[in-house]
Amino acid sequence: MEEWNNSAEIIAMSLIANSGAARSLAFEALKKAKACEFDKVDELMVEANSAIQKAHHSQTELLQEEARGNGQELSILLVHAQDHFMTSLLAIDLITEMIELHSNQKGERK
Repeated sequence: MEEWNNSAEIIAMSLIANSGAARSLAFEALKKAKACEFDKVDELMVEANSAIQKAHHSQTELLQEEARGNGQELSILLVHAQDHFMTSLLAIDLITEMIELHSNQKGERK
């Protein structure tokens, strides 16, 4: 069980790191949209989505282990990891919409 506890901590840290990277990339894409640098926007959003997929994979690992009966005691690290993941998902969704609105307003995209 100790081995799983250490693995869970590593997975939680991966969840935090990839979620944070995804959120940062999405906000950078929004800045580029404001500057009408839409070629960079697309590139950054692809990277953001890739990072959030990695984070989702980490979350799935935690859920699968719990389903196998290797549940982790609730810890502040796991709560923090889930918080990062969920806020990053929301940020990416909202930023995607904001970029679309901004680009439509500027007549840059259809």
